[in-house]
Amino acid sequence: MNNILEIRTGVEIKENLCVESPSEPCAFVIFGASGDLTRRKLIPALFSLYGREMLPRGFYVLGCARSPFSDDSFRRSVAGVLEKRFPEASAADLSGFLSLFFYHSGNYQDQGWYDRLPDRLERLDAVYPTGGNRIYYLATPPALYATVVEGLGRAGLIRRTDEERPAARVVVEKPLGLDLASFLAFDSSITRYLSESQIYRIDHYLGKETVQNILMLRFANQIFEPVWNRQFVDHVQITVAETLGVEHRAGYYDQAGALRDMFQNHMFQLLALVAMEPPIAFDANCYRAEKVKLLQAVQGFSAEDPGPRVVRGQYTAGTIDGRDVPGYRQEEGIPAGSGTETFVAMKIMLDNWRWHGVPFYLRSGKMLRRKVSEIAVYFKAIPHSIFAPIEPEQLEPNVLVLKIQPEEGVSLTVEAKRPGPRLCITTLTLDYRYCDIYGVHSPDAYERLLLDAMAGDQTLFVQYEGAKLAWDILTPILSAWSAGTGTGTLQFYQAGSWGPAEADALLARDGRRWRMP
Repeated sequence: MNNILEIRTGVEIKENLCVESPSEPCAFVIFGASGDLTRRKLIPALFSLYGREMLPRGFYVLGCARSPFSDDSFRRSVAGVLEKRFPEASAADLSGFLSLFFYHSGNYQDQGWYDRLPDRLERLDAVYPTGGNRIYYLATPPALYATVVEGLGRAGLIRRTDEERPAARVVVEKPLGLDLASFLAFDSSITRYLSESQIYRIDHYLGKETVQNILMLRFANQIFEPVWNRQFVDHVQITVAETLGVEHRAGYYDQAGALRDMFQNHMFQLLALVAMEPPIAFDANCYRAEKVKLLQAVQGFSAEDPGPRVVRGQYTAGTIDGRDVPGYRQEEGIPAGSGTETFVAMKIMLDNWRWHGVPFYLRSGKMLRRKVSEIAVYFKAIPHSIFAPIEPEQLEPNVLVLKIQPEEGVSLTVEAKRPGPRLCITTLTLDYRYCDIYGVHSPDAYERLLLDAMAGDQTLFVQYEGAKLAWDILTPILSAWSAGTGTGTLQFYQAGSWGPAEADALLARDGRRWRMP
């Protein structure tokens, strides 16, 4: 732990305590190097790290894909991405970064392509001292994950072990299956060649600064833990709302839907972070074990009928920010009669001591009124008002809001006296935003996660047990919807609204209502 003295204009002198995980030298091998994920996320994240001198000294990138690039043409493609994303970048930085890029063209089904990789990597290792450490990033469609892992295994580039030196790590993106059975089949196919310690299941939400700050808020401040339980908390709302439709992901999204796309990963990860027990240490084993325990406490759903705790919806044509937008079934690439859900609201109950009887309401959807991701913790109302004739129910409860995006920060509502000769009570919000305090916007989540993969730190990656438990919870809901049984009727909502009326009824039955950001 390094102690850093930092001085900022308008902020008192503080001592910042930093925990560092040093990155190891490595080759960064990207399968799907010519694809969308690489261009939008991986290249910009690596360049940002390069500009801050956070990449290890022994480092290079080898792109692997079908596109018939040479090293030079691949570098030109990377340069095009950087010139659009970082127009202020210096020629020296661009040149230095591009010199680390190389390319290996081939067919994913051709074992000979993988067999030629060791020689290429060894020749590059002789120039860039990586110590033989490799990170294989699978930025391909998920259907190719097992093929790539098998090709690497048969080429001798990966082998199943917990003590492998030099290191060989494989990073995989969601979706990891479409239900419990497909997830188990996928996991079985890659664990023939990889141990759990070598698999890095990335969920970019876990790399967001504001998501990580949930842990700091809860476990680095004494004032919150005593009230973080059923005695003081009335309920919790988790909202991840988007104003966009399916865009270029129509093929994937119509197969997945909102439940698979958002709840199996992002939403359940946020639930675990806000409700988990304190781990004894912030390391991969302790931290992830507590998240697993939390998911084990989730009350299950019935495959015969998920019941009134789940609402599924699909957007129709509407207006967002003054522009007309089409309905889901009118989107390019979506079948005219598609029954895929674009919105899900869910009531989660936890069977454990801390949260017994406290509902957690989760909602996520596309084409909603505002883009916002936040967690709102509603505390219980005061039991008695000394300010007669004001009744307790007339006073607003305290609400702690953890803002993830687009505004990043924390707010707390409190009751206070309004200035004046009469006793008037009003609701105030104590609010801070990261950009106001630190003067910069948070780095992209991929920057943190890529550094952790280079350091061999799995803390912010999803482990097998956590992913399996999420599918255990959601698969009965998917089965009921597929069978057309129970109360899973698709509800429609207008684009630009906050979702179907049935989502409001989900809370209204409990005497509550959704927070409107």
